[in-house]
Amino acid sequence: MPSSPSLLSPDWIAMVAGGVSTIVCSCDATLRPSLMRAVGSTITPDGRAVTVFVARRQSRKLLQDLSTTGRIAVVFSQPSSHRTLQVKANRVQVRPMEAADQPLLDRYLLAMEQELIAVGVEPPLTRAMLAYTPDDVVAIRFVPADAFDQTPGTRAGARLGTQSAGGPA
Repeated sequence: MPSSPSLLSPDWIAMVAGGVSTIVCSCDATLRPSLMRAVGSTITPDGRAVTVFVARRQSRKLLQDLSTTGRIAVVFSQPSSHRTLQVKANRVQVRPMEAADQPLLDRYLLAMEQELIAVGVEPPLTRAMLAYTPDDVVAIRFVPADAFDQTPGTRAGARLGTQSAGGPA
């Protein structure tokens, strides 16, 4: 891990760690985008590394683009408040899901159920939206190189990791 401080404040790290809607994006060499909803995510306590989990069969184009370009952008959004964070990197590590990942995915599902209950979405719909088979899941790990507050409002698009951009608005 890099020795430089995290781009993310403790408040942003806590939001991501709390299990929020996670969309993983990449692009091909012509900048044509690919994206997929993650079935789970986790962040290290210091915010220096993020791992997102996607279903391979649903994410073929995304995984191909990640393999080709290494470019990743992940959007974390809290449905109950619309607080939104985007992190980007130019290098990823992809591996199959491991048994040790299962508790992370279970916690993510429970957190998403609670988030979506708050906006009127019942748990069966959340479970269907985040359904996967473990042998189909891949983990994508990266070190954020750039981060942006994408919460709707006057700070939308503000780059994080600078003195004036510490946490959610």
